[in-house]
Amino acid sequence: MIKGFVDFVKQGNVVDLAVAVVLGTAFGAVINALVENVLMPLIGQLLAQDPDFDNLLAVTLPGLEGPPMRFGVLLTALVNFLLIAAAIYCVVILPMNKFIAARHALLGQAEETAEEESITLLKEIRDQLKVQTEVVNPAAFATAVESERLLEEQRARAEAASQAQTTSRLGRAKNILWGKD
Repeated sequence: MIKGFVDFVKQGNVVDLAVAVVLGTAFGAVINALVENVLMPLIGQLLAQDPDFDNLLAVTLPGLEGPPMRFGVLLTALVNFLLIAAAIYCVVILPMNKFIAARHALLGQAEETAEEESITLLKEIRDQLKVQTEVVNPAAFATAVESERLLEEQRARAEAASQAQTTSRLGRAKNILWGKD
């Protein structure tokens, strides 16, 4: 049982997840500090009031006693959310997107070159196999050529039938009905 637990903990996924949670918590503290201590006070100074909107829209219904409905708390949470999202976008997403685009541009050229080389190699193999088939088994090669020719004729007949149907009155009516014309 202990060996199984140790194997489970040693798996890369568990360790990666643990590291991600710890780093996410630390990064969340950094982003919250940025929003609460830099951006929200800046907004408060621009609006010439407290950056906390908690008491901004406090409403008490007439004739009812109790605590007021504080829409400002919702507004504060919404502003915090938008600021956190903007901070994460500017600090994490934009740099990562630029890094990924640069990496793809660098690796994309190498992948395209490798793909072109492999396609060229496959074409050479195909051509060599055709030559070997023709030399070793001419009857099989002739049968394959005949099959390709018959298939091409069937495609041509099907295309002609489709074209004829399209040009007939009934075909044109169907096309108009189905919005093809």
